[in-house]
Amino acid sequence: MDPLKKKFFQKSFQVKQEAKELLAENKNLKVAEVNLSQVFGGARGIIMMLWEPSLLDANEGIRFRGYSIPELQEKLPKGEGREPLPEGLFWLMMTDEIPTEEEVAWLSKEWAKRSNVPEHTFRLLDQLPLSAHPMTQFSLAITSMQTESCFARRYDEGMGKTEYWDAAYEDAMNLIAKLPRVAAYIYRRSFHGSNHIQPNHSLDWAANFAHMLGVSKSDDFKDLMRLYMTIHADHEGGNASAHTMHLIGSTLADPYISFAGAMNSLAGPLHGLANQEVIKWIFEMVNKIGTREPSVEQISNYVHETISSGKVIPGYGHAVLRKPDPRFIAQMEFAKKYISDDEIVNVVWKIFEVVPGILQGLGKVKNPWPNVDAHSGAMLVHYGLDQFSFYTVLFGVSRAMGVLAAQCWSRALGLPLERPKSVNLDWVKQFVADQKAAVPA
Repeated sequence: MDPLKKKFFQKSFQVKQEAKELLAENKNLKVAEVNLSQVFGGARGIIMMLWEPSLLDANEGIRFRGYSIPELQEKLPKGEGREPLPEGLFWLMMTDEIPTEEEVAWLSKEWAKRSNVPEHTFRLLDQLPLSAHPMTQFSLAITSMQTESCFARRYDEGMGKTEYWDAAYEDAMNLIAKLPRVAAYIYRRSFHGSNHIQPNHSLDWAANFAHMLGVSKSDDFKDLMRLYMTIHADHEGGNASAHTMHLIGSTLADPYISFAGAMNSLAGPLHGLANQEVIKWIFEMVNKIGTREPSVEQISNYVHETISSGKVIPGYGHAVLRKPDPRFIAQMEFAKKYISDDEIVNVVWKIFEVVPGILQGLGKVKNPWPNVDAHSGAMLVHYGLDQFSFYTVLFGVSRAMGVLAAQCWSRALGLPLERPKSVNLDWVKQFVADQKAAVPA
């Protein structure tokens, strides 16, 4: 048994026993109340899922196993770079332990060994029109690799429930290992005439991904990919793609099928596709104003025009957060160190000066602050990755670590099929009438 699998088994077995005892003693304890606005409002804020890798706080932002992003930047191994290695974050999400440099080096090599993509996946991609959105290609590629699923094969062979976590672990490790190769193939096929770049397995996972994309040979871009892959990896279980992963996985669908569904969810403009909308909006603004060095006043006027036309300011607002997204701040700090003279990056910072005050002045916006999408596009453009439609694929490669770690935990803890109750409007009207009738006159 490999060292990560062994630690995961020990930790998950312990947590499973603790959860079993806790639930037995407190199963009727009331956690939260649901109101009618939540029934109609997308189940916003309803506590109804166990998700081990991360927890999102409205004021502190995302915490991975209790660690903030600045703490991760300080504590996680960095290998040969200056930013934390995503391998270290995956180890943390799986085991609740900060790994050593040696453990992270082992995981890098292990993913390199598992990274071979089946030829039929490349053939499938080559049959698609070049106009196919990169996320469409990504989802199809993931589904095609399901032929490699250990979970599906072992389930067909009759494995017992106590083995589910083991098969899920193998699929998670294999899938994460293959995704950078698949994503880079889609990128080079779609935007660089299928001039593909072979992997360099002497590099860590994110640096090798940067190498295969081929947009920049700088060490800074490799560091950006390490940072990007780390901060986008998870955002607790309630967001659409994570929840989709959990829901599909709860049927005992294998991790490949579950992750393909999660990526279809990520591709929506109210979720992961928003990152391409931000940079498109910024370029539309500077093109209309006629300069890449707009004044604060010019930006303010354009923001007001956008709002007046009935549109939102992309990259601002979040369903949970009530302060600037720590992931935005991490990217801003990176940009200040390495690319502070970039014109579009400086536009992002000026927008940050302007937008929160305008949104607060409307009196209706709960969170006027920037989210992670508000900054990422400008940094990618700086290093030459200016094909906006590919940005959500980058997001998806990173998000794989969090949702696949969570699926390992779901199978280890034996979490059940998800089956919430739905009602129709007649039921709601009758319920409201019954409540009113029960109130004394």
